[in-house]
Amino acid sequence: MVESVLGSFGAKTIADINNIGRAARFIWAGLVASFRNLFHSKYYQLIWTQMYIIGVRSVSVIMVTGAFVGMTLAIQTHGTLASVGMEERLGVLINISVVKEFGPVLAAVMLAGRIGGALTAELGTMKVTEQIEAVRSMGTDPIRHLVAPRVLACLLLTPILIIYADLLGIIGGYYMSVVQLGINSRAYWTFSATGVEFWDLSIGVIKGFFFGGVIASISCYKGFHCREGAEGVGRACTEAFVASFISILALNFAMGVIFKAIYNTLWPGVSLL
Repeated sequence: MVESVLGSFGAKTIADINNIGRAARFIWAGLVASFRNLFHSKYYQLIWTQMYIIGVRSVSVIMVTGAFVGMTLAIQTHGTLASVGMEERLGVLINISVVKEFGPVLAAVMLAGRIGGALTAELGTMKVTEQIEAVRSMGTDPIRHLVAPRVLACLLLTPILIIYADLLGIIGGYYMSVVQLGINSRAYWTFSATGVEFWDLSIGVIKGFFFGGVIASISCYKGFHCREGAEGVGRACTEAFVASFISILALNFAMGVIFKAIYNTLWPGVSLL
């Protein structure tokens, strides 16, 4: 019994290591192909198409997400600040939370659900129907033709979509704070301008590049290596979203630690909210 358990555990470990190595090779090949496609105009049409699908069609969802994040923050934090007579500083808390954390993370999660699932389903269907093999049989690299345009589109447009989410989050927070809760508008914007720096906005935008790359890479990998049949495609979509979601949270934590260390190194003695 012990030998059977150890054997099963060892086989599972070896299989997991093989999968990690295969995923790493796939992601590296996708990034290299994406970089090479930037210098070949014949791939630009594929990139524009994916940018429209991934970017333009996601704007409305991202804007709605950002607006509700800002309004929810205003409702949840107003009572606490009002109890200590600091409700006019509500804008600082809302805006810095939106641009640094909630805007980038929730926008990336929405993209992982909307775009990640679509990419996995599309490529998974192509895998099941052997269209990927047909592309390879015609002498075309499927990584460069199918994966690279999607990775580039996510890398380029996720930071822009995060800016949209930040903008609507700020507007939503202002509406709830000033219009609904009666906070002085001038004080709201004055404290917000002094509390939110360009550094805070830059952090969210930089995170967008990493989030976009993670979403596209994981989704394309799951689509390329899904199992046969409709069940295999559905399971690949679920696994892609879960893996993207966990990766986004892990990256957000790691980058938060890194950016805080960089800020303390460049501006020692300055408090970072």
